[in-house]
Amino acid sequence: MNILLLGSGGREHALAWKLTQSPILTELFCAPGNAGIAQIAKCVDLQVNDHPGILKFCADNTISFVVVGPEGPLVAGLADELQEAGIGVFGPSEYASQLEGSKGFTKDLCAEFNIPTAAYKRFTEATSAKAFLDEMSIPVVIKAAGLAAGKGVIIAETRAQAEEAIDDCFAGSFGEAGHEVVIEAFLEGEEASLFALCDGQTAMLLGTAQDHKRVGDGDTGPNTGGMGAYSPAPVMTQELIDQTMSDIIVPTLAGMHSRGHPFKGILYAGLMLTKNGPELIEYNVRFGDPECQVLMPRLKSDLLELMIAASEASLLQHDAEWTDDCALSVVLAAKGYPGSYEKNTVIEGVERAENDGALVFHAGTAADGDKLLAIGGRVLNVTAIAPCVSDAQTKAYQAVDAISWENGFCRRDIGWRAVRREKA
Repeated sequence: MNILLLGSGGREHALAWKLTQSPILTELFCAPGNAGIAQIAKCVDLQVNDHPGILKFCADNTISFVVVGPEGPLVAGLADELQEAGIGVFGPSEYASQLEGSKGFTKDLCAEFNIPTAAYKRFTEATSAKAFLDEMSIPVVIKAAGLAAGKGVIIAETRAQAEEAIDDCFAGSFGEAGHEVVIEAFLEGEEASLFALCDGQTAMLLGTAQDHKRVGDGDTGPNTGGMGAYSPAPVMTQELIDQTMSDIIVPTLAGMHSRGHPFKGILYAGLMLTKNGPELIEYNVRFGDPECQVLMPRLKSDLLELMIAASEASLLQHDAEWTDDCALSVVLAAKGYPGSYEKNTVIEGVERAENDGALVFHAGTAADGDKLLAIGGRVLNVTAIAPCVSDAQTKAYQAVDAISWENGFCRRDIGWRAVRREKA
């Protein structure tokens, strides 16, 4: 069967790498893709928000199934349009995608179905939002309710910071995402992520991970899209996994089903492991980036088969098999990220890193003849697999050091929590 994968990041390269291993795949297309994806799939000059163009391409190229990588097209209803055209799709409906597209929607669902999460309130103007701060303890969390590319969450350490964050949201700092603000109680604990493959009624565990959001070593500096990740997350014991599935994932599926909009796709639960147990920070309705880059190398089962089963509500007939090894991925980013950075700088040595046994997933790359150019902020994901996180970390950084890119940088401590646990 012919498959179309939408997206251009490291997540999509990892998905493409795994999809090409499926025996039921005939040809893999990717729109728009990147220089790494172009080595294993046919890249198409088509943007993910061009819904008419995507539908026409599917019709012209006998596409049987579409895998949607980023959240934007899902929130905009692309899955619904593909289904109406008789094309299979991995990804939730427009309504179900509100689990990521609207933080207020998700918080209300949690309240209705007793899903553990931080206390909250929603606001559409600044005066009442600021007044509500009188009822909250500091620090407090201010969130732009819509899609803000991971940048619409502010942990305010003072009342003044909280008021400034509220003003920034309503002043348009996060675009449309800030038209509504959610104010939440601050949760204390350690963060982790759990991924569940869902077919509307059944949820299948698809691994755990921890990532590193801040740009600098020691978790310092501004938040980014993610500077590295590892899987599985040692802090997620079997007891915590079972608790998350029973108290968070299953009630979410039941709630969506009861509303007449069953959730099909990947539920990516961002969790805070508090003294009371796992609590939901937020949902994403697609694979994480860079978490996908450490999940895919550990999955032994046929990803395409599992995605089709999720879309056809037949997950009960399938199992997911995993390697016991750990995977760790280090993000190489352009100097200046997450602020402004230079583009079209030359990268060399990716082949050397791969020869060292690493998987190098491309994100912001383009080919210029024989040259590999960096065209984005997060550019490469250097991933290694080993029996423990400590060994995976060593292998990943050996591969990182084989790459020559004067304009690039990375954190040198990815996986530090897991390594500390292994050495304790």
